[in-house]
Amino acid sequence: MTKISRRKFSEMSLLSVASFPFISFRNPKTLYLNASDFPVVRMESQKRKFKDDAVEATIERIKNKCKDKELAWLFENCFPNTLDTTVSYEEKDGMPDTFVITGDIDAMWLRDSTAQVWPYLELAVKSDGIKKLILGVINRQSKCIQIDPYANAFNHHPHRGDWFSDHTAMKEELHERKWEIDSLCYPVRLAYHFWKKTGDKKAFSENWFLTAQTIYKTFKEQQRFGGPGPYRFGRTTSWSTDTVPGNGYGNNTKPNGLIHSTFRPSDDATLYPFLIPANYFAMVSLKQMAEISKTIYRNEAFAADCIKMAGQIKAALDKFAQYSHPEFGKIIPMEVDGFGNHLLQDDANVPNLLAMPYLGTIDRNDPLYVRTRKFVLSDSNPYFFKGKAAEGIGSPHTLVNQIWPIAIIMRAMTSVSDAEIIQQLRFLKETHAGTGFMHESFDKDDASKFSRKWFAWANTLFGELILKIEKERPHLLKMEF
Repeated sequence: MTKISRRKFSEMSLLSVASFPFISFRNPKTLYLNASDFPVVRMESQKRKFKDDAVEATIERIKNKCKDKELAWLFENCFPNTLDTTVSYEEKDGMPDTFVITGDIDAMWLRDSTAQVWPYLELAVKSDGIKKLILGVINRQSKCIQIDPYANAFNHHPHRGDWFSDHTAMKEELHERKWEIDSLCYPVRLAYHFWKKTGDKKAFSENWFLTAQTIYKTFKEQQRFGGPGPYRFGRTTSWSTDTVPGNGYGNNTKPNGLIHSTFRPSDDATLYPFLIPANYFAMVSLKQMAEISKTIYRNEAFAADCIKMAGQIKAALDKFAQYSHPEFGKIIPMEVDGFGNHLLQDDANVPNLLAMPYLGTIDRNDPLYVRTRKFVLSDSNPYFFKGKAAEGIGSPHTLVNQIWPIAIIMRAMTSVSDAEIIQQLRFLKETHAGTGFMHESFDKDDASKFSRKWFAWANTLFGELILKIEKERPHLLKMEF
């Protein structure tokens, strides 16, 4: 069987009109919905993977509040998409266990699975079903990390998948073994905020503490003060970003306290292995692990270790992760190598520079972030694209001229401006190509050319944006865009 990479899978996921019979063509480049009707595109009730009354009540509440009917329709389709189509819940040894696929790829990414269930945390307070589901994700993530902390994606059941021949220490439980710092940060974020939101400490078993220790150990190895560490990666491929230079260790660096990330959250190889947004994320995750260790496990020693490493990262970020741009002033680069080289761009995948306030790694009013954001949303960023369909950040993962809805959503999520948020909502309305769902990316001039028609992270994140607007800027829901 021919192997299909995540990138190739995306390219093969271009819109099939047969998949969406309600779409008509007015001209070859424009898709539109018949009349003003919004057809039912959400999976029918009897086929949904997980159902909960709190979810349906949330959908009805937004539909009643949202004056813009197309926006309400998008929310109805996108917000429950993770639950409708991607989760498998069961109980193992009396404990919840939830496997979450990304959508059109039958594997669970540690990053995506956290992001996909994140907007449901609010509902976990009132729904025991949602609470158990999310607890199951936390439990499954913990097991995955103990299987291999360097893997980014896992199989539901052990088997030899598409990437078993990669030149790294593969196991049958792994879908892919690309080392990305954020793969270990997202599970900490989910467990920490599940505790803070619900007050429930069930996630923090002895097993979870072992996982936290594994995360710390992996971060320490990838500071590389004592050598390159145990992880290396190679792939036989024609895509340069799908494999790793430097005999599988990445381009050379000068260790300074930052953590090396061989890959970005796009699953593309880093150019300079100190991926800065991911290091900011790791610093926050270490502080969260310290609080959990001190409060839940009464382990002061491990808490102190986590705080010490967070301090090392902070000192290195302050010293090495700033660049004096001739137009924007002092900004944060995406990657550095410790020798003085800086990569000045952003990538749509989170963690990125744009999303730092969303992840709680910097205040959105911090002048350093404000200047960085201006750079990221300008033509000085080589992956910021403007076209006839929209403007926004793309990714080397989808090459040039492809804008990611996730980046449009994140721009709105981190904005302090009604006008900017309104513009992003208009872009999202105008670029779903009549499908009623978000996608991985679309062509800047023609939104009917898109990748990944089933990408649950983007869908659920759109739902999260609308709920954030309802909470913080309810007046916007009274508008038509």
